[in-house]
Amino acid sequence: MKSISFLRSVALLAVTALAVPVFAKPISKTISITQAARVGKADLQAGEYRLLIDGNKATVQKGKSVVAESQGRWEDRDTKSSYDAVLLGENGQVKEVRFSGQKRVFVFSE
Repeated sequence: MKSISFLRSVALLAVTALAVPVFAKPISKTISITQAARVGKADLQAGEYRLLIDGNKATVQKGKSVVAESQGRWEDRDTKSSYDAVLLGENGQVKEVRFSGQKRVFVFSE
């Protein structure tokens, strides 16, 4: 009897763990890029864009048009960011996006 109860508890826990990402809200932020940059395979000019992050997928929009898509992952940092920031690599590739007041950052795969 204890075995069946334990199995039910494990099954309930597994279903709950799988359902939690479904309730996570996508993040939508306006980002400002001050120089030419690259997200995925798309080149972006300096300007304001809308960044939508849903799970591990990032989409960049200019107006209502999707101009870039890329994959990434969330990472935690030791300290909270003081402001929103877009970090670029040497070749102008967007490496990560930091959000004001948060310790976690979105790191692009490409």
